[in-house]
Amino acid sequence: MRKRKAKKRILLPDPKFNDQLVTRFVNNLMLDGKKSTAFDIFYSALEIVEQKNQDEEKTPLEIWKEALSNVMPQVEVRSRRVGGATYQIPMQIRPDRKVSMAIKWLIGASRKRNEKTMAQKLAAEVLAAAKEEGSAVKKRMDTHKMAEANKAFSHFRF
Repeated sequence: MRKRKAKKRILLPDPKFNDQLVTRFVNNLMLDGKKSTAFDIFYSALEIVEQKNQDEEKTPLEIWKEALSNVMPQVEVRSRRVGGATYQIPMQIRPDRKVSMAIKWLIGASRKRNEKTMAQKLAAEVLAAAKEEGSAVKKRMDTHKMAEANKAFSHFRF
């Protein structure tokens, strides 16, 4: 690299739960720099989660964290050119990349849902992911299957 490595910016914890992971999630949820709108969507989604899941003793934040950990992939495939051929090589994922992939998949899957508001979409996807179902979890399963299928090329690791 020509330049030095970029410094990691310190995220401020969110005002309600005092959690940096929530701020990271909201930053990915945000569109056009509208952070307060993104916080409103996230908090109302957690309220919907609380209403729909009142029989359990878990808090909505715990359910959201469980959903996020259910979406997190452990391995991924990366392309590597060896000779004339390109191989898909399974690799372990760094912890910060696991979290960011899970966040992006959860938000992307919730945006594609058919509910009315974004808060309802996000709440439905969080509840589905907490139960190990939904399209975000399916994406993780597909990633793991792809890595399993290409396990024979793991000796090409770089």
